[in-house]
Amino acid sequence: VQLQAFGGGLVQAGGSLRLSCAASGLTFSRYATGWFRQAPGKEREFVAAINWSGGVITPYADSVKDRFTISRHTNNTMYLQMNNLKPEDTAIYYCAASTTDWPRRNPSEYNYWGQGTLVTVSS
Repeated sequence: VQLQAFGGGLVQAGGSLRLSCAASGLTFSRYATGWFRQAPGKEREFVAAINWSGGVITPYADSVKDRFTISRHTNNTMYLQMNNLKPEDTAIYYCAASTTDWPRRNPSEYNYWGQGTLVTVSS
């Protein structure tokens, strides 16, 4: 099983990025999946999560609500559209998959993790 997150980069505040997470060895339609991030010196935190069917989205983290959108495509790829980025969004972003039937906010409930992609937002 392998998850690969990509699409990070350097962007100015107010800009947008779209992260992608591609899976091999598992089918996203059978897992709840989510995005987490970890800033330097901080713990990994929840960003967004979506259930196995793609029809249920756990409420976004307050810090990204109304700016970020999680989605999944039938090509076994998950996305995180990030708009109006802020310097405090700077972090390594990870995608993860969970065998639970409900998209969870706790990273300990995820079984598989991607390697992360760095997002840097300059002021």
